[in-house]
Amino acid sequence: MARKYALEQFRNIGIIAHIDAGKTTTTERILYYTGKTHKIGSVDDGTTVTDWMEQERERGITIVSAAVSAVWKRHLINVIDTPGHIDFTAEVQRSLRVLDGGVVVFDAVQGVEPQSETVWRQADLYRVPRICFVNKMDRVGAAYERTTDMIRDRLGANVVTIQVPIGVEDQFRGVIDLISQKAFIWEDQSGSAPVEIDIPAELKEQVDSSRNQLIEAIAETDEELTVKFLEETEIGEDELKIALRAAVINNQITPVLCGSSLISTGVQPLLDAVIDYLPSPLDIPPVEGIDPKTNETLTRKPDDDEPLSGLVFKIVTDPYVGRLAYIRIYSGMIEQGTTVLNPGKQKRERIGRLIRMYADRREDIEKAGAGDIAAVLGLKNSFTGDTLCEIGSPVLLETISFPDPVIMVAIEPKTTADQDKLATALKKLSEEDPTFQVRVDGDTGQTLISGMGELHLEVLVDRMLREFKVQARVGRPRVAYKESITRTVDKVNYRHVKQTGGHGQYGHVVLNLEPGVDGSGIVFEEEIRGGVIPREYISAVEKGVRAAAESGVLAGYPVTDVKVTLIDGSSHDVDSSDLAFKMAGSMAFRQGIQKGSPVLQEPIMKVEVVIPEQFLGDIIGQVNSRRGDVQGMDAHPGGSQGVRAMVPLAEMFGYATELRSATKGRGAFTMEFDHYSKVSMELSQKIIVGE
Repeated sequence: MARKYALEQFRNIGIIAHIDAGKTTTTERILYYTGKTHKIGSVDDGTTVTDWMEQERERGITIVSAAVSAVWKRHLINVIDTPGHIDFTAEVQRSLRVLDGGVVVFDAVQGVEPQSETVWRQADLYRVPRICFVNKMDRVGAAYERTTDMIRDRLGANVVTIQVPIGVEDQFRGVIDLISQKAFIWEDQSGSAPVEIDIPAELKEQVDSSRNQLIEAIAETDEELTVKFLEETEIGEDELKIALRAAVINNQITPVLCGSSLISTGVQPLLDAVIDYLPSPLDIPPVEGIDPKTNETLTRKPDDDEPLSGLVFKIVTDPYVGRLAYIRIYSGMIEQGTTVLNPGKQKRERIGRLIRMYADRREDIEKAGAGDIAAVLGLKNSFTGDTLCEIGSPVLLETISFPDPVIMVAIEPKTTADQDKLATALKKLSEEDPTFQVRVDGDTGQTLISGMGELHLEVLVDRMLREFKVQARVGRPRVAYKESITRTVDKVNYRHVKQTGGHGQYGHVVLNLEPGVDGSGIVFEEEIRGGVIPREYISAVEKGVRAAAESGVLAGYPVTDVKVTLIDGSSHDVDSSDLAFKMAGSMAFRQGIQKGSPVLQEPIMKVEVVIPEQFLGDIIGQVNSRRGDVQGMDAHPGGSQGVRAMVPLAEMFGYATELRSATKGRGAFTMEFDHYSKVSMELSQKIIVGE
């Protein structure tokens, strides 16, 4: 297929940031200046392209990542606008997994905020090259250098400024490009035509100093430029751009630009930087996977002639066309009407329709090639994190891992008629969102839904009502505790024997249990010697263990961070079966947990409270009274103070009201999940009794 755009002209980028830093506003300006839209949308008015859900427009926040495509200077840019609220962090994680580059937006007044750190660490995890855009330079308290220093200090990034702002706060009107040494100002409100001017005399000294620092930083990454720099030889603009691009792609340098998307200033140079410095699919290493049969490592180059390999990174239930699967194609071609393989599940899938998405709008296409992002209609067995590949050349790509939910509520249908609709809605929503989990409490029979926070569950319940027309009663939010063990238990011996009229049931296992590494979940290993348990029954033992781990022995919470080793057992020629060994594994695990000094674990949240300085003492007292551990304090613009602390989630319910009351409405806080921690015995008893 003749491509309209060559692979080197592709840019797959994500716009990532803390909530309210200006991601969606920046995306709107990108779409407008690239000619994709003819009117600039507003977050406040609910008229943006990428915030298309009713819940997003009502709340003025991004909830689901939206993919749009635009063309700038003969380059095709696939843009994913991601959420900034921590409750929807899974949307950022799965987007970063499949993107080649990122634009990290920072608020010039607030600098590095808590969610800025989270998305930065997520980008580090997937080694995503990125550039920074310091937004809102026109606001009171904006500080370009302070924000750049915060990025360097708090995120550990090797940042270099490639622009100097012209003016600040209400005087901000343009930028100076340090590489080309050109100055631009934006005179009209639409911002569509930047005007080149001479560098203002009062900024020349600052520009010279900043440019020397920039050249030195770039030269350190390139041997030839290092020699030129030391010999004080002039380094040309093209040489600087080529070297800076290589350094960005190798994650050696992160360039910083500035502007104000709201007043349409500085967005065109940002687009130029995306093309000049962020990678095309050809610039990133070939994707690696494993052969599902031999476990050998395989690579796939970004080439249409290679065998197909792609990763499903997002599932969306579209009310008009059904279940859509977003796929990033790493190699080969995918065509409408063809059959492909899901190697993880050994299932064949037919590509019903191939669609290019433009937020919530659709355009049918016949083919998509390496480096592209498309949506597929018609997949029945493929979900987030699954690989699609050519039937004759199977490869299994690395899947996407997501954090566990930390909060849950009970939900029940209001009427009998709503019962089936509720089950359907919960199934579809959990397919879309890996951090939304549904389970039935074995003791009470209640349906429990779990998510990343109160807003997360509130939005999902609202979607049930509007999209699926389900009327449901929702209980009070509860903390998603977990259970684990604190000591090793050796040789838990369980024999499952049941005699009936015909064949009986016989399964005998011996397990060792030991506390696992934090965040490891349930790890199952086997050390069976001499075939005392036939190989075909070992997977049944593991299934029994994992089924039993869904409900612990203290208060029925899931068991986690336990390593289970199957070391011995026995079988019967006639009476042994999968069911018998599953029961034996399940009961042996429960017995082992009871002997392992089980404890409750609770989610600990990373909290940042920003308040006027006069309330600092009261707020530290509040944090301490909620079993919080103050980690540090930071000065914020305008005489405000930021208090960073670790606080148990159980203590954070109702905190917003208490904070507003204590600070006369002037305080604000953000929180995000950090880790699970053991609960003291005294508190455990209160929680268990409270259940």
